[in-house]
Amino acid sequence: MSFIPLPDATIAFYPDFLKKNQANEMFESLYKETSWQQDPITVFGKTYPQPRLTALYGNNGLPYSYSNITMHPHPFTQEMNLLLNNIKAVCSTEFTSVLMNLYRNGSDSNGWHSDDEKELGADPVIASLSLGATRMFHLRHKFDKSKRHKMELTHGSLLLMSGKTQHFWQHQIPKTKKEVAPRINLTFRKITVVKK
Repeated sequence: MSFIPLPDATIAFYPDFLKKNQANEMFESLYKETSWQQDPITVFGKTYPQPRLTALYGNNGLPYSYSNITMHPHPFTQEMNLLLNNIKAVCSTEFTSVLMNLYRNGSDSNGWHSDDEKELGADPVIASLSLGATRMFHLRHKFDKSKRHKMELTHGSLLLMSGKTQHFWQHQIPKTKKEVAPRINLTFRKITVVKK
């Protein structure tokens, strides 16, 4: 494990969180058996298919909304509960949901954003598990654009973002012209009811 030395952030990286054979089996299972969907997304008044496939799973039945998309969870699978137990060994957060992304090729991406929706709480903890092809992960400071960081998210690795990270930083998975195989990303998070 190593900490990413960025100001206003608490980010830990576990490059070999899953053993290679575990990661291989998990990828194959999730790739084939997940209820993937592709929602339309509206950016600057234009609507187009989201440039990746997604799925939401959870154990408390609460939906999750972002970018004018509301997703309703499928029940956690046995594999996800196993992953949760492994993640609890390095993080004491009681996660309730996992938002999954399938990047089918280099044209699939995720634009600049912070995981700062109200239902994630004041200081969200996000545990991001990568399976499949290695993709670049970019970070940039919200208030000082000169502060940036790039890193590779590798097969079986876990990235843990906590503290004030989502208040001060944005992140993205950019497109690439390189030929890359599919990648699955599981982002574990705690979703609560927002009081109105």
